[in-house]
Order: sequence, then C-alpha cells, then structure tokens
Amino acid sequence: MWGVAVLHDSVVGHAGGVSRTPVDVFSSIYTVFLALGTIVGVVVIGYTLYNAVKYRRGNREGTESKADVVRPELGELPRGSGGGRKLFVSFGISAVIVISLIIWTYSALLYVDSGPDEGDELEVDVVGQRFSWTFVYPNGHQTTQLRVPKDRPVELNVTSADVFHNIGIPEFNAKTDAIPGQTTTTWFVPDELGTYQAVCYELCGSGHSVMRSDVIVMQSDAYQNWYANTSTQQASADADATNAVAGGPA
Repeated sequence: MWGVAVLHDSVVGHAGGVSRTPVDVFSSIYTVFLALGTIVGVVVIGYTLYNAVKYRRGNREGTESKADVVRPELGELPRGSGGGRKLFVSFGISAVIVISLIIWTYSALLYVDSGPDEGDELEVDVVGQRFSWTFVYPNGHQTTQLRVPKDRPVELNVTSADVFHNIGIPEFNAKTDAIPGQTTTTWFVPDELGTYQAVCYELCGSGHSVMRSDVIVMQSDAYQNWYANTSTQQASADADATNAVAGGPA
C-alpha cells in the first residue's frame, strides 16, 4: 500500500493539484528502492542468522541421529520444507514485487518524458555548438544565458549545430542529449533563486570543459520585465537586418 501511495503521489501530483517535477519523481524512485532494499536485506540477514543459531551444532544434541535422517534423492524436494511451499511462496512474492517495481518505475519515467502540463510552461529552444549554448526564446531573442522565472515549468527543446553534446543542469536534475538533426526535450521547475550552471556532459572536443552557461532563476516580475525588454531589442535587431538587406534606411 505504501508503494502504491508513493506511485500515485509521484505520477499524479501533490495534494492541491500541483504537478510533481522530475526531481520529485526521481527522489520517490530512489526512496522506494532504498526502503525495499533495506527491508529485503534485513529479512534475509535476519532469517539467515535465525537458522544459524537454531541449527548450530550445540542445539542438535538430543535430536535424531544421522542414521535416522531421511535425505532426499537427487531432484526430490526436501520433505521437511512442506513440499516446497516455502520456495514457491517466496518466489511468488519476489515476482510480484519485481514486476510491480518495473511497472511503477516505467510509469514514473513516462510521466517525466511526457513533459510539464500544457499551459504555463516556458519553452526555450537550445542549440549546442562548439563550445557554447545558445538559448532562443519564443519571441526570437537569442542569448548565451538562460534566464527563467521561479516556480514556472521550463521545457528545453535541444539540438546541436555540429557534433554530439549533452546539456545538463545538475541542481534541477535536467539533462538530455543534443543531437545534430534531431530535437530532444527535458524540463524542470526552478524552485530556488540564484545562478546555476548548464554544462556539457558529452565529450565534444578540446573546449568541452568550458562549454557552460549561466542559468539565472529570477522572480516572476523581474523576469517579465527582462523578457519585455528583449522583445524591444529583438524588434530593433530585426529592423536593422531588414534595412541592411534593403540597402539602408528609407
């Protein structure tokens, strides 16, 4: 029941309808596997120690002699084990646990891959090239710094202009490949103000170690003011480009 509750909380969301982030999902997966691994370890070690003490040499005095012991033939199940019931019960319980974990983990990862709920997310296109990242906002503004508002889902659509790269923001557990000619996605919800680093996790050449960009998490109002100014700057840049193609201002 506990595992089912964690699964529901991970995939469906918080109480109050707020969607869980990839960080929450991965934390839930880690917690479940750690807890189940601990329980299994305690049971196995405890049962082993129990039998070691129960059947140690000193406790067998007064029991039947070796000549009275009926030993099973090759391929025959020991009669003292209840005809193999313990084996089948333990195997059945183990199979149910393993299959449930596979289904649960797969469902949780599908939730992460599906991206944030449509509506308020910020979509940013990301292009990797030796040895920098370019972020393209919905209004066309391009920058080498990723600025995002606090507590708003951010979806990154990532590709590469040359070789294989891999962008990752460790603090938000966001990571995906940058593949030439393809687009991959990752998403996160920045919940802490500050400046973080987007780095490359794919060895891409001599400048790989310096392929990093600032990720600046801002208050929502500050972000909106900054974004509004980028719209003005982009409109001015587009006008300059048009004039240049036309041979200068009219």
